[in-house]
Amino acid sequence: MKPKLLIVDDSTILRETTRGILESKFSTLRIFEAGDGKEACIQIHDQLPDLILMDIRLPGESGLSLTRKIKGSFPKIKIIVFTNYDLPEYRQAAFENGADFFLSKSTPDTKKLSTMVGSILADAGFNHL
Repeated sequence: MKPKLLIVDDSTILRETTRGILESKFSTLRIFEAGDGKEACIQIHDQLPDLILMDIRLPGESGLSLTRKIKGSFPKIKIIVFTNYDLPEYRQAAFENGADFFLSKSTPDTKKLSTMVGSILADAGFNHL
């Protein structure tokens, strides 16, 4: 079984860039995208991802409230809040709403992103990425 990852961000460029980075590192990873909360909910129900990269600011519904909803229905899905808002209060709010990890977009570090994703998926039993 191939691991599945959902990127939830309203920036098409960021989604495509992140997807490209992760696809180049993890050949077996199946990646899906959503530009808002409504689209994310559809993808989650259709694909049941193992891991979600979640932006905080989304059209319609915040990534924090969406994280809380997802964790309420699908507690095994790991969520990385992936945001430009790298402030202590956002970090705290992310964890209070159920995020498993927090990663800043403001200092693009492809190695850190790849390492975090690889570690989370390995912990979930996906050893052949």
